[in-house]
Amino acid sequence: MKNRVVWRGLVVAGVALPIAGAQHAAPLQSTMQGTALTPQDSAFHALNRLAYGPRPGDVPRVAAEGVMRWIDRQLSPDEIDNERLAERERQFQILRYDRGDLAAMYTEVQRERRERKLAAAADTMADKSEANPIAQRGRRLAGEFADLAVVRAALAERQLYEVMVDFWTNHFNVYFAKGADRFLTPDYIEHTIRPRAMGKFEDLLIATAKSPAMLFYLDNWESVAPGSVPPAALRVRARPFLGPRPGRFGPMRDPARQDSMRRRALERMPTGINENYARELLELHTLGVDGGYTQKDVIDVARIFTGWSIERPQEGGDFEFHGWAHDRGEKQVLGVRFEGRRDMDEGIRLLKLLANHPATMHHVSRKLCQRFVNDDPPDGCVDDAVAAWKRSSGDMREVLRAIFHGPDFWAAQNVRVKVKTPLEFVVSAARAVAAEPDTSPRLAQVVARLGEPLYLHVAPDGYPEREAAWVNSGALLDRMNAAVALAAGKLPGVTVVLDSIVSAGDADQLIGVVNEKILGGTMSENTKQVLRRQLAGISDPMQARALAVGLTIGGPEFQRQ
Repeated sequence: MKNRVVWRGLVVAGVALPIAGAQHAAPLQSTMQGTALTPQDSAFHALNRLAYGPRPGDVPRVAAEGVMRWIDRQLSPDEIDNERLAERERQFQILRYDRGDLAAMYTEVQRERRERKLAAAADTMADKSEANPIAQRGRRLAGEFADLAVVRAALAERQLYEVMVDFWTNHFNVYFAKGADRFLTPDYIEHTIRPRAMGKFEDLLIATAKSPAMLFYLDNWESVAPGSVPPAALRVRARPFLGPRPGRFGPMRDPARQDSMRRRALERMPTGINENYARELLELHTLGVDGGYTQKDVIDVARIFTGWSIERPQEGGDFEFHGWAHDRGEKQVLGVRFEGRRDMDEGIRLLKLLANHPATMHHVSRKLCQRFVNDDPPDGCVDDAVAAWKRSSGDMREVLRAIFHGPDFWAAQNVRVKVKTPLEFVVSAARAVAAEPDTSPRLAQVVARLGEPLYLHVAPDGYPEREAAWVNSGALLDRMNAAVALAAGKLPGVTVVLDSIVSAGDADQLIGVVNEKILGGTMSENTKQVLRRQLAGISDPMQARALAVGLTIGGPEFQRQ
């Protein structure tokens, strides 16, 4: 096979770079172990961890500013000018719809679907939601919302803020495709996660607990104290015959029909406690699986959150507390007694208790250190984060500051040891070549094809952070093909002009330029040899440049951050 070369257990052949052969990819190796960081290295490291990778010129700019000064600015995102992104955001129609608008659209689609099922199926399109323009608009907006996340990550100057939005979106995961979450999720991201991404954990925890998207996803909206009946259902009774009145007769009610309506209404009502939210609140959102809680704690947490529910979609789908559904009995969680109340205060009290519990501090701090430092976070990093949490009452800016100022973040053994998720890979690749993403869903679809469809992780644990979830031969093949398509200007959803990034030249000149500008000078000798062999037979300088950039982005060094 012409131009065939083996690259870390993968076979790269020709310009199209199909990969075959290995069943399991060889582990990607870090190139920085045991090496002291220069100012350029430090800037490159910070831009890869606190941001979605550097754009052309970012590394020398941050190094000249001082990397710690740049980090401190990222910790105060409101002080960073973000007008370029704001201008692009105005092109997204999804941001013009509030939850009520999306709820009305969802209600109309559901109504139309019920009517189709009841209609005589003479029309072959009767069972195809594609025939409904409202359903088509809903799907278009859903795709746009996923792309909005990619565009924000690529263009924002407030890079750390966008990274933290992604972190919390996974930590407090909801599944976009589940029923009413089709219209509740955009509001959840925009008005629950984003405003609190850099604030206090307690505030974010309470907001997610009251979020209709979370209540629906984990079924708490239908969790009621056993035997509870809403007042409206009790009022569905047979009215007595009113007797004649002057000039007319009173209405006659059919007692049997009224009783039947009442029975059907009661049969549709939730009948008991649902533990789903309570379990995930303890296991994932706060204490962690080893947080010291028991099944009895889970049950009593579920009892505390009975009545935390949602308005009907026709009414806007906002949070609503149903006092009639609340369990007013005494509960005990983690040894703390909760007296039965008629309101939701005991739920707020529990959330504050959990937000400031030592197990929560350790669990969430460990996840943050895993995200920013190492898949196996050092104990010192976790300890520094927990100490900052205690000092600041859970202010995430101070917790992050402790991580970034700590020695573990800068230790050479923790540099370039984390594999990028598909979102991180696509966005960092786009930023590396100063690509301009458009407002179509196509770039988000690339992220989905690489294994991370945004907002569509079914389980409540969110997308994984560890390398094992993302590294295999098939995934690396897909990344390589996406990288080559990007550099050739053939990746849908972005516009790339390489002239301003990499100038044409001979093979060694090209390799030197892409190594410095895309990899920060960390290209291995093996990768350089691969590029030399692939570029050897190419006379067209534009094709050579595109191939050099594509191979570099698809190569092993760029997969790490």
